[in-house]
Amino acid sequence: MYRKKNLRKKKLKKKNGDTDFNARTVSKYLEKELGKSFVVVNVKGAGGTIGSRKVKDAEPDGHTVLFFHNSMLISKILGLVDYSHEAFKEAGVAVLDKACAFVVSADSKYKNLQDVIDQLKKEPKSVKFATEVGAFTHLQVLAFQEATGTEFNIVDVGGAAAKTAALKGGQIDVIGTQYGLIKQYIDAGDFRCIGILADKPVEGVDAKTFKEQGVDIAFDKFYHFAFPKDTPDEIVDKFTKALEKVVSSPEYQKDISKYYLVPSYMPPKEATEYLNKTEEFYNTFKDKILEAQKNNKK
Repeated sequence: MYRKKNLRKKKLKKKNGDTDFNARTVSKYLEKELGKSFVVVNVKGAGGTIGSRKVKDAEPDGHTVLFFHNSMLISKILGLVDYSHEAFKEAGVAVLDKACAFVVSADSKYKNLQDVIDQLKKEPKSVKFATEVGAFTHLQVLAFQEATGTEFNIVDVGGAAAKTAALKGGQIDVIGTQYGLIKQYIDAGDFRCIGILADKPVEGVDAKTFKEQGVDIAFDKFYHFAFPKDTPDEIVDKFTKALEKVVSSPEYQKDISKYYLVPSYMPPKEATEYLNKTEEFYNTFKDKILEAQKNNKK
């Protein structure tokens, strides 16, 4: 979530997770285009629904804009909220992350996806997978289970930073996360990526895709901007034009490419169609997501 104010820009920190990192990165360039300072406000809790609701109910004066991702669509399916992206005025998709990854500790006995599948076939629920119930990685693990006929011991530990800490602390066997977030741990010899959920190999990522390993699933993570529904069109149009310039700029593209992200500007109409199509796909997992949510409450 953003609040646009004339405040000093805070130093970029990547430790809060992928949404925070992407928000702070794009805000650096939007500030230059719009001539306004941006304050990134991390609103945690309930898979991001507290933050999305704050923006939905905010004054439609152009001073508040939501920066969010796939979890908004999943939250509606879970019944955590009674709204989805249609409750906002879409301002456009900025970037896609095609390097969603399953990651283990470097000393793990699991060298690839097949090792994990074999273990789960032998002993269902014997492998702990960290996620946040209702979040994007939750959908990924459910899709993996359906595609492979396996069942993890799914543990709700929280967001991206919490998952990384749980794996580093040896409390979890596998996490779902973004490759760019944990590359430093791979380089340091702490973690190993056992697969990425991409349609094709991603340049710079030293790991096979799920499809290359016989698991026919793929997920992109999108990051988009949305204003309160009644925000005047002229405000959203100005923001959208600035966003297009930012995403097209070589400086921004170079900045995010270091984290295996793909600049992918989509204007409001195209972004809305993309979100509708993605939500339709996610709804095919509705029963399994609701079942997992029910089991998590027991």
